Amino acid sequence: MTRPDILVVLADDLGYSDLGCYGGEIDTPHLDALARDGVRMSSFYNTARCSPSRASLLTGRDPHGTGIGILTDDQRPHGYPGSLDPAVPTIAEHLAATGYRTCLSGKWHLSADTATPNDTWPTRRGFDEFYGILGGADDYFHPRGLFHGEQRQEIPGEGYYVTDAVSDHAAEFVRTAGDDPFLLYLAYTAPHWPLHAPEEVVRRYEERYLAGWDALRERRLTRLRAAGLLGDEAPLSPRDPREQAWDDTGDKEWQARRMAVYAAQVEIMDAGIGRVVSALRESGRLENTLIVFLADNGGCAEELPPPDAPHFRTRQPSHTPDGRPMQLGNEPAIVPGPADTFASYRRAWANLSNTPFRHYKRWVHEGGIATPMIVHWPGGDLADGTVRGAPFQLVDVAPTLAEAAGAEPVESRGVSMLDTWRGGEPPADRALCWEHIGNGAIRVGALKLVRLAGGDWELYDLDHDRSELHDLAADRPDDVARLAARWQDWAGGAGVLPWPLSTPRKDR
Repeated sequence: MTRPDILVVLADDLGYSDLGCYGGEIDTPHLDALARDGVRMSSFYNTARCSPSRASLLTGRDPHGTGIGILTDDQRPHGYPGSLDPAVPTIAEHLAATGYRTCLSGKWHLSADTATPNDTWPTRRGFDEFYGILGGADDYFHPRGLFHGEQRQEIPGEGYYVTDAVSDHAAEFVRTAGDDPFLLYLAYTAPHWPLHAPEEVVRRYEERYLAGWDALRERRLTRLRAAGLLGDEAPLSPRDPREQAWDDTGDKEWQARRMAVYAAQVEIMDAGIGRVVSALRESGRLENTLIVFLADNGGCAEELPPPDAPHFRTRQPSHTPDGRPMQLGNEPAIVPGPADTFASYRRAWANLSNTPFRHYKRWVHEGGIATPMIVHWPGGDLADGTVRGAPFQLVDVAPTLAEAAGAEPVESRGVSMLDTWRGGEPPADRALCWEHIGNGAIRVGALKLVRLAGGDWELYDLDHDRSELHDLAADRPDDVARLAARWQDWAGGAGVLPWPLSTPRKDR
């Protein structure tokens, strides 16, 4: 077979159940179509946070050993460097050496220095083309940190929207790709805060979310079960105890507005993916393109301004480019969506995004690390709408892409998923491991050992309790000890630093 083109699409802060094909009420027809004609994974995992997930995705390594243990702060000598180690090859470098053209359109977030071009920038890590942002988040309408190649761009004017721009850049790359195979990494900032979206899209969702988070969580679970993604092993976890029932919540219209903007951001991302798929189809490349879609962590419960980042407010622009004061924060007086606001949708809606699971981005319980994964490759025998339940994680992506491309294997503890996607048996007795800011977990088969930073280990049988509601640790101390020892062995080899770090981490 001719070497396939490869399109990897990464959403930012998208919950497990936000897409239509994963039970959500957001309109995502293009991703739903890829799912109908491809494969969905019900137990694929990321690494709980933006930068570590990107590091693992691109290298096939655990993030700590790549230089990215938390985010992109340089915390040396007591912490992680905060930049992707040039000595650790990326899948872009690996495939470029075999003749692939490469492009990143979207978000990088793997360099501590985003002002001066250096060896950690995407243009020097295997990507022939780069259009997007180097940092973790930016204004959607007027991004201040926009680059093309290594050249900072002027702040865009009216009519610009970064999700559309990176989608269109990706589609143009497809149209002008030539005869060589390509790797296109389309890394959206959507739907990461700030809540920014065109008003005409937001309006379509405001009434939909007046149903409230309680009713919508129940509806999502019903659809997840009907789709065969989850079963009775995954009951609906209780609403986050820190949040009110929807019926008792004040400011319902403002609350609905927050989720409506988030939904609009997801819909616009989906439409952009549709334009890239159309470019593939029109160029005759779709049949032999491996498309992989996933998210970098679970839904995000972060407050704005973040209480653990006291200088966050002073680092944001005080005014829009046309001089309007910027309204930063989560309060009913600030109606999110327009360019002069900077807000997030926060915990109750993130709880909906992660239906039916507990916890959020940053945590390694299922709500923080379970992601939708859609795989589409008609020419690679992936075209029947199957759901695969075998557990895999981000270290497995690069080995899979290398095998699909007919390249030499990458250095990784990960394994290729190709055979399992096609119906083969997954590896037995394999350990999937996580650590992020002291939160730790290991999954072997159906058993998952997990803990909050500074807390005791919890043990769950995911075949019967995917929602992690019934802790078995006290009843099965031998399993706890066995898995904890295995996790510790992994942590020592992966370069995990003790938490908390010896010195406080820098402000984000």
